[in-house]
Amino acid sequence: MLNIPQLLATELNLKPYQVQNALELLAEGATIPFIARYRKERTSEMNEVQLRELNDKYNYLSELEERKLVILNSVAEQGKLTDELKQKIESCLQKTELEDLYLPYRPKRRTRATIAREKGLEALAEFIKSLNNKNGVSASLDAEAAKYISQDKGVKTAEDALKGASDILAEEIAEKAELRAYLRDYLLEEGVFVSRIKDDHPSGTTKFEMYRNYQMRVKNIAPHNMLALCRGEAEGILSFEISFDEDVVLSYLESKEIKTKVRAIRDFMAAMLKDAFNRLMKTSLISEVIGEKKTYADVESIKTFEANLRELLLSAPAGMKPTLAIDPGFRTGCKVAILDQTGKFLEYQAVFPHQAAEQRLKAAQTLKNLIEKYKVELIAIGNGTASRETDEFVLEVLQTMERKPVKVMVNESGASIYSASKVALEEFPDLDITVRGAISIGRRLQDPLAELVKIDPKSIGVGQYQHDVDQKLLKKKLDETVESCVNYVGVDLNTASKELLTFVSGITSSVANNIVAYRNQHGVFKNRRQLLKVPKLGPKAFEQAAGFLRIRGGENPLDNTAVHPESYLVVEAIASDLSVPLTQITQIAEKLKKANLKKYVTDTVGEPTLRDILNELEKPGRDPRAEFKYATFKEGIKEISDLKEGMELEGIVTNVANFGAFVDIGVHQDGLVHISQLADRFVDDPKKIVKVGQVVKVRVLEVNEKLKRISLSMKSVKQ
Repeated sequence: MLNIPQLLATELNLKPYQVQNALELLAEGATIPFIARYRKERTSEMNEVQLRELNDKYNYLSELEERKLVILNSVAEQGKLTDELKQKIESCLQKTELEDLYLPYRPKRRTRATIAREKGLEALAEFIKSLNNKNGVSASLDAEAAKYISQDKGVKTAEDALKGASDILAEEIAEKAELRAYLRDYLLEEGVFVSRIKDDHPSGTTKFEMYRNYQMRVKNIAPHNMLALCRGEAEGILSFEISFDEDVVLSYLESKEIKTKVRAIRDFMAAMLKDAFNRLMKTSLISEVIGEKKTYADVESIKTFEANLRELLLSAPAGMKPTLAIDPGFRTGCKVAILDQTGKFLEYQAVFPHQAAEQRLKAAQTLKNLIEKYKVELIAIGNGTASRETDEFVLEVLQTMERKPVKVMVNESGASIYSASKVALEEFPDLDITVRGAISIGRRLQDPLAELVKIDPKSIGVGQYQHDVDQKLLKKKLDETVESCVNYVGVDLNTASKELLTFVSGITSSVANNIVAYRNQHGVFKNRRQLLKVPKLGPKAFEQAAGFLRIRGGENPLDNTAVHPESYLVVEAIASDLSVPLTQITQIAEKLKKANLKKYVTDTVGEPTLRDILNELEKPGRDPRAEFKYATFKEGIKEISDLKEGMELEGIVTNVANFGAFVDIGVHQDGLVHISQLADRFVDDPKKIVKVGQVVKVRVLEVNEKLKRISLSMKSVKQ
């Protein structure tokens, strides 16, 4: 069987010891963020991307090996396992190749071939094969077939016998692994996807118009086009198929399988091969090719979703400051929530600025009172219905005040999902859904990561065909992304919600609950070692989690850094040598630059860890996220009808797809910057130009009010 570690080392261009050590750490229960951050010496500084790729490929090959054992046992039980077949199975590297090898031996339903065998026609099939292999040897097929006529067995004529023999040979041909592999590759390379909109959908009435008479080489189809075809077919709007030259396929089969020059036998074999392909191979091979392209599209789309989610989760926080959050509305009014500098909910008011003038004046006074009472520094306005009108109303209020808080439009995608969730109900059991929504909008501005982890990533609105891709793989990859982001930023142990804590390395949902319960009962954590008093949080979980948890203002300044407790003794030794107290740890980094790092290397702390410690001590407790920026929407542009071609506007990227980027320009409908309009140069990947949350300047190219489509360009627009 395969030497998986050696194979992985070769494929991923890693040293065998890197693979072996990483796999051992994973087997011991270490998380990927922990290994990447705190076990650099063991893996020679493998990063998270390398570790996840290693883990995924290891799991794939492990599943492959398990499947091989099942197949080997199955074939052996049938008494058909030859040394050659065993060697082929054991050396397989792909699941598709393995299943091709197993196909002739797989238990199957009763087929035309099995019925023919029951009629005793296998010997006739073998006779025909022998004639085919003996070039120049001729015989009368009808005469030979006549020997197998049996009324009892249902073989009434020689023609019946030959038909049965052909069925046996056709099944053998259809199950040949090497033929299936070649034809699958041919369809992938030379096939063309062809689609059409069904007749009951007139032109211009569907969102799939571009697929009305669509053709694209199978090998060139973009992931979003593949997923669109699958969705259109699932919704009953379009149908698609793979077009290819069947003559080329049949010529290939004949060249591989017809050996004789005897005309009668050649004709028989040619007819049999055509039947084998059309009846037994064509449909399954096309399905496999479509499945392969769909899998590829899934993987690529999920990668885009991961990248977008990462950018959104790592969006710059406006900071933990007193915040007034507004969930806008017309008829039902605007829901206003006040949050303190820790995100704690303080007060709620409903105001109605979009109705009578008297109500507007009353709403303005309410807003001013709240801003002054709580010394509000941030105002978060949800970008849903009535957002631009509410934005203008708030601006009017601020113009009458001396101290003006920063006003920001906040993407509220998924806020309604959170508001009705079990998480929100547990947090705010006595509050209305609309109030919870306003609170979520405000907290998103204060700290996007801490709030967005409470929502299913699929509901945040940064995906591409997220409901059409492999849901199991999507969940796995998005959970990994959230885990990576949470541990990259670090978590305040004394303010984090249980949802946020759940994504910290080594902390399960039940342990997260226990941490919050312990905090509620005993007060804030004063040091990291107190974690060991939390029920079910043992030494292993502490090892995995401690470095990612921060304690601000605790007993040990190192507890507010990414320095792991296992390295405290080294830092203390360094501080002592440099005569710097730990309360002044920022001075250690400056002085340590001139010191010999190798002096402090131990069996467990090497130079990579020492470099990380040095970087961390330069700015202990720093937030690695970018500086906060926000878009300013153009005044007077509130609806799609306000847009005019040529307008230059500021907006914020809300989603990035393989074909371009969607930008919120403040009109309740995101505009699309097609990949061809992202820059003055050729762009092969939109993610290289823009990212979710980025503030950009765009120009309006075209507006279609009927279809609610806005085409934008970033070409020659000064960013």
